[in-house]
Order: sequence, then structure tokens, then C-alpha cells
Amino acid sequence: MKLRRLSSRSPGFDAKLARLTRYEAAQDVRVQRVVRTIVADVRARGDAAVLAYCRRFDRVKARSVAALEISGSEIRLSLKKIAKQDKNALNQAANRIRRFHERQRARSWSLRQPDGTVLGQRVTPLERVGLYVPGGKAAYPSSVLMNAIPAKVAGVAGVVMVSPNPSPLVLAAAAIAGVDRVFAIGGAQAVAALAYGTRSVPRVDKIVGPGNAYVAEAKRQVFGQVGIDMIAGPSEILVICDGSTDPDWIAMDLFSQAEHDEMAQAILISPSLSYLERVEKAAGKLLPDMPRNKVIRASLAARGALIHVRSLAEACEIANRVAPEHLELSVARPQALLRRLHHAGAIFLGHWSSEAIGDYCAGPNHILPTAGTARFSSPLGVYDFQKRSSVIRVSRAGARRLGRLASVLARGEGLYAHAVAAEMRAELRR
Repeated sequence: MKLRRLSSRSPGFDAKLARLTRYEAAQDVRVQRVVRTIVADVRARGDAAVLAYCRRFDRVKARSVAALEISGSEIRLSLKKIAKQDKNALNQAANRIRRFHERQRARSWSLRQPDGTVLGQRVTPLERVGLYVPGGKAAYPSSVLMNAIPAKVAGVAGVVMVSPNPSPLVLAAAAIAGVDRVFAIGGAQAVAALAYGTRSVPRVDKIVGPGNAYVAEAKRQVFGQVGIDMIAGPSEILVICDGSTDPDWIAMDLFSQAEHDEMAQAILISPSLSYLERVEKAAGKLLPDMPRNKVIRASLAARGALIHVRSLAEACEIANRVAPEHLELSVARPQALLRRLHHAGAIFLGHWSSEAIGDYCAGPNHILPTAGTARFSSPLGVYDFQKRSSVIRVSRAGARRLGRLASVLARGEGLYAHAVAAEMRAELRR
């Protein structure tokens, strides 16, 4: 197959790169209207609206939303329904994910000043979190682990999962990750139920997890009532190669992202033109055997590219401009390039570090910033399920000193009551 070729030496390269990598999550007006109606209806009618939409879109036959809650015993039973190798794999992945995220947990701290004033920060977990998990063919037990485990490590008391028709594998992942409640509901109605609460579905503080355009739009519309993780774009991979990696491996790494959907992006950058040609040839050889070859082909045609650069240093400069979700440094000396890289969701170092391992079981989170947002965003982590409160205990001596300072600043802003409140404690007024 022929892949798009770009060269950093060519006139207009910067504009071509910008067009290729630009992704604008344009909001579909029709989707917006449908979701706005659903969200308002669920907010007004609660369970009745949720049930009506579930019957309409998911063809459920339950008589109540409460009947769509999956019992704890059924969730635990799912561990016996799945194959032993699946259970072992989920357990091992969960253990690795848990160990990694335990290192992220923030701690409360305090600092005592010489005058007796104590300043600090109190770190507490969110009380309740909602986890959306796609159902049907798009079932991702790995995403259950990646969302629920950091929440539990943070100390979240209630993790509520919603998923239309969750598979035994998804339920098993929920059991292993410590999910507290599961409802077999999906779509924008599930997001709205989590955001506002109904008689059966508890209101949560934050909603995380992937979903289709309606789910993403619902998360966008309820943001502010609850927190959300992100509005994610299509999956991305950018690979930097020096020509020392088996081209079959790199072709398959590009496929691993392209197979997600037609809008996914897979880019290879190398200073070796002959290596780019070898990877292109490997892709043509391997593609027919891929079950999702039509999706891969469409993705690579729409947004894939092989980019020839002058040097590995220039490759790193381009990677920083793209700020990809996944960045593979498939080179002989990856550590030497790492210091040049500033913007990426996850960075994979060396020939053996395939992005696919990161997706499932390396340990770090696979929920990553996309569409260039790695310039200012981070992977999902324990910190997303903790909040921080400032703690201030001013001593009498501190009030005298700080009160004078606050008074000057408040009067400079024209806020008289602020100034007087500070002056009273500074004993400037009796």
C-alpha cells in the first residue's frame, strides 16, 4: 500500500504537517440538540426519562431503572464465567496498574511559621465517581481497570459504573477493580443520570470514561454540574525510528492505532528514507491479514504519514509540535532523545516498548490527552480523583503582621470591608 509521504526539506512542509495533524472536535448541531433534550428530560423526570430512553435506544425490557442495576453477587459471579486465562490477565494487569498509581497519591501537608501561623494543604478524595464504559462490540475491560483503580487508590468511596449490556469480561474487570455499583444503562441518559442523580442512580462528583459522540457531548453539557476527565479525540501514535527496528514491528505499531477507527492517526518519522520504504513495504505485506484491515486502510489514507527528516533532533522538534497521545522512540539510544521531548501523553522508550503493552498492562494509565492537548494536559491519574483544600490557621502575632499587610492591599483594591476585617484582628481598631 502507498502511504502519504512528507519531507521536512520540502517547501510548505509546516503547513502540510499542520493540516495533517489538526483535529477539531467540531460539535454536530444535531447531536447537540438531541443530547440537550435528553439531559433536560432526565434532569426533570429522573428514572422515568432514563428508562424511556433505554427502552428506545437500547431496547431494554426492564420495568424500572432499579431493575437495571446489576447485583454485587452477579458482578462477582462474572469472575467464574470468564476463561481462566482472561481472569489471570485481568488480575495481573490490575496489580501492575495499582502499584504504579499508588506512587501518585498526594498527601496532606502543613508548614508552621515562626509566629505560630500554620499553613497547609488538605488532600481528600472525591466522594463518588461515575465510570462510563461502552457496551456491545465496543467493550473495553482494560478501560474499566484504568479508570476505576486510580479512583480507588485515591480513596473514592463510591465508584458507579454505567454500561449498556456489559459483557462478562467487563463485569469481571469491575469486580477486580473494586467498582461499587453497576447499572446496565448507556448513552447520554446515563451521563445525565450520573450528573444530576435520580431515585435509582446516585449523583456523582466526576464522570470519566470513553463513549460515542452522544456520550462525549453529554459530558460536555453536564460539565460544571460535575467534573469530567476530558473530551477525547481519535487515538494517535507518532513513532520516531533510526532504522534499527524490525520494520514489521513498526508497521504493526502503526496498525495498532489505525485499527481504532477511521479518524485515528499513525505517523512514522525517520531520517532514513530507505527505512521508511521498508516500513511501507511491510505494511502492504501485513495489512491483508488484519481483521480490521478496511478500518486501518481508511485511517492511514486519511491521516497517516511517513515523514522524512534531516535528523533525530529534528524528529523530536516535530514531535513536540504534534504533541501526540502516544510517542514511541524506537531508536538505539532512546534515553538520549528523551530530554528533547516536552509534549506527549505517554513516551515508549526503545525497540521492545510497544504502545500495545502500554494500553493493557505496563502499569501507567492508557487514558491520555489527544489532539495536541498533551501540551497542557496529563494522563488520567490518582490526582484526578483527589481535591485539595488550603488550610490557614493564623496566630495572634501573625494576625498583627499579616493584618497590616492585608489592609494595605485591600484598600488599594477599594475593598473597605476587607481592610477593616483585617485591621480588627491586627488590633489597629478597637
